[in-house]
Amino acid sequence: MYVLKNSENGSSNNALKPMDSEQLREYGHRMVDFIADYYKTIETFPVLSQVQPGYLHNLLPESAPDHPETVEQVLDDVKAKILPGVTHWQSPSFFAYFPINGSIAGFLGEMLSAGLNTMSFSWVASPAATELEIVVVDWVAKLLNLPEQFLSKGNGGGVIQGSACEAILVVMIAARDKVLRSVGKKALEKLVVYSSDQTHSSLQKACQLAGIHLENCRVLKTDSSTNYALRPESLQEAVSKDLEAGLIPFFLCGTVGTTSSTAVDPLAALGKIAKSNEMWFHIDAAYAGSACICPEYRQYIDGVETADSFDMNAHKWLLTNFECSLLWVKDQSALTEALSTNPEYLKNKASQANLVVDYKDWQIPLGRRFRALKLWMVLRLYGAENLKSYIRNHIKLAKIFEQLVSKDPNFEVVTPRIFSLVCFRIAAVDNDEKKCNNLNRSLLDAVNSSGKLLFSHTILSEKFVLRFAIGAPLTEEKHVKEAWKVIQEEASFLLSK
Repeated sequence: MYVLKNSENGSSNNALKPMDSEQLREYGHRMVDFIADYYKTIETFPVLSQVQPGYLHNLLPESAPDHPETVEQVLDDVKAKILPGVTHWQSPSFFAYFPINGSIAGFLGEMLSAGLNTMSFSWVASPAATELEIVVVDWVAKLLNLPEQFLSKGNGGGVIQGSACEAILVVMIAARDKVLRSVGKKALEKLVVYSSDQTHSSLQKACQLAGIHLENCRVLKTDSSTNYALRPESLQEAVSKDLEAGLIPFFLCGTVGTTSSTAVDPLAALGKIAKSNEMWFHIDAAYAGSACICPEYRQYIDGVETADSFDMNAHKWLLTNFECSLLWVKDQSALTEALSTNPEYLKNKASQANLVVDYKDWQIPLGRRFRALKLWMVLRLYGAENLKSYIRNHIKLAKIFEQLVSKDPNFEVVTPRIFSLVCFRIAAVDNDEKKCNNLNRSLLDAVNSSGKLLFSHTILSEKFVLRFAIGAPLTEEKHVKEAWKVIQEEASFLLSK
């Protein structure tokens, strides 16, 4: 066995070996204790890190150590130097952006995945990794009541991507290659993409990476009259103009739960337009998709049957540690024809006989982790009914916060709440929007810099709007009410000035 030498006496007694089962047991227990203590004390940390840019360079050596240090030394440095620079996403007072969930089941799945440390790019490289992924992604599809075309038993199926950003890029490349096989590769500069101005910025990045000219990305304007959802009339008008100009509409992205306000696009109407113009229709439900496992929220993905692909992030709101983004497609061959490679060193009998799925051909990278383990553990250790209750509780807490805002005459709710995001602001006085925007910006900065909680903002109809997103696993009603008290106090101080 390879042994790491201790720098002082040449002994290996205290050195950490690369892979020793008893050392793993000892130090693994220490690490679990460290993480458990972190969660036990997480409310003592400022939610937003209070450090200044470059702080860590002054605390760490300029080069890596030549000889091994102890685990205790490293963990001491984590406490003293790393944790002060962490923004605590799992804090019960974290209300910014959208949540990323962690759970004990998710941790256990991550530990097991790290322990097995497989590279599951093809079926033969790790059969269980591929087959478990097929099973659990089908399980979630059934929880969402997705059409059968998205299940693995037919021509479709699902895959775990790293993020919704990767999912959008993957399906855009598939859609691009599909249309270019029909019209010729020289038509690339004529391809047109459509979305609303509320669609996630990852769509623009996907266009850049897929070689779609940015001037051919139609970002269609939305407004408060539809709660910032995309109007089918706007889409149809844009498509008609592009067809008249000799361009080729090929990709439409609809959203269920936009980042700014959780707007829900009218999927059925958009899908009808996409189908009549032979466009690929992708639905991005990265945040709100999890809520749709609850029957009362399933209505928000009505029309998904018209889509070619559908994506949601289990790591946002389904207690599955980051990263775990689920992508379903109706036609898996569209992915594999665009993304597959078949070098000699990866050839094997099962793949060549088309008996198995090779997920390397469903994604951008070759390598992939055994991510299905943590999703499998979450689904098994919590069960569907508990997951539904978990989501419903966050929505209930969002209703409570919305009511608190509505009762305060200094504030207003800006958009109707659908899921667990509340968009609000200090209300404008005498229609002075510039002053109102500055006030709300100052309020955000003051509250966040206090370290007591963290929330974020967006711009809607040129208004600076505050976003309060509930979704951290430890958040309870008391944290929501305490957060509102801090916001009110800071607002009162600003208004008094």
